[in-house]
Amino acid sequence: MASTMLLFSLLMAILSTTNAQIGVCYGMMGNNLPPRPEVIALYNQYNIRRMRLYDPDQAALQALRGTNIEVMLGVPNTELQGIAASQDNANAWVQNNVKNYADVKFRYIAVGNEVKPSDSFAQFLVPAMQNIRNALAGTGLGIKVSTAIDTGTLGVSFPPSDGSFKGEYMPILNPVIRFLVDTQAPLLVNLYPYFSYTGNTKDISLNYALFADPAPVVQDGSLQYHNLFDAILDAVYAALEKSGGGNLEIVISESGWPSDGGTATTVDNARTYNNNLIQHVKGGTPKKPGKPIETYIFALFDENNKEPEYEKHWGLFSPNKQLKYPVNFN
Repeated sequence: MASTMLLFSLLMAILSTTNAQIGVCYGMMGNNLPPRPEVIALYNQYNIRRMRLYDPDQAALQALRGTNIEVMLGVPNTELQGIAASQDNANAWVQNNVKNYADVKFRYIAVGNEVKPSDSFAQFLVPAMQNIRNALAGTGLGIKVSTAIDTGTLGVSFPPSDGSFKGEYMPILNPVIRFLVDTQAPLLVNLYPYFSYTGNTKDISLNYALFADPAPVVQDGSLQYHNLFDAILDAVYAALEKSGGGNLEIVISESGWPSDGGTATTVDNARTYNNNLIQHVKGGTPKKPGKPIETYIFALFDENNKEPEYEKHWGLFSPNKQLKYPVNFN
């Protein structure tokens, strides 16, 4: 009996470790979304253990108190300049949005999202990251500070081993990479095979984008690629190696597929992509096999205040809290 219980405990520990890799992004750009406490209850109901929150929404943070949900909390781009301007501003932000919520499990602070070289606030990104990290020093909470990039940063993505970043991004990315290496924090990457597919339907098959191609599609040296997600992610890893960040871990801070409003946007395609994504990230990529990839699905709800039309339809759930299609979060 004791040995049976031990095996059960070990199995539950393994499942917990594996399942914990999946989070869901909680966007709020809709005028018909449920109250925050009901949203947190939905995460618990479906055993979704991680959340990306794009800004320190106080009602959401209140509802997260005392839960076991791990949170990636965003510092919006609009706040980068102020936080970079003074350590006092960063200290106040951390006090108001992190330290005041000691019973919320913060995992990362994502400082900025998809900052581009042409953005007026680009120069403030790394100073803001540094000030937020300084403000967290001494808390003992183990919260990592990072930023989220998109794959538009790649100048070369094919074949994956030739992956490299665009030259115009390096004034941002070089100090970001140094910061992450120095602090042993992961790089956050918003990765969407959907956009790569819709941008080149002539050369990229839908099955390759949906993890639905049984045979290898791309041969890159000794590595074979059965899906577009792996090919893009390994291109980012290759670009990091060429930029002094070869040892960095990548967390997929957004990935998903819309169910309406654009090219190949069907409920069936969204169901196929997201369920295959959940299963696939347990096993790593051809370049980094066997290592689960921490991944956050975009998004929890359809958000009707977004444009263009396809941007309204990324949700796993409708605003009435009903799943749009079956999802196995485990």
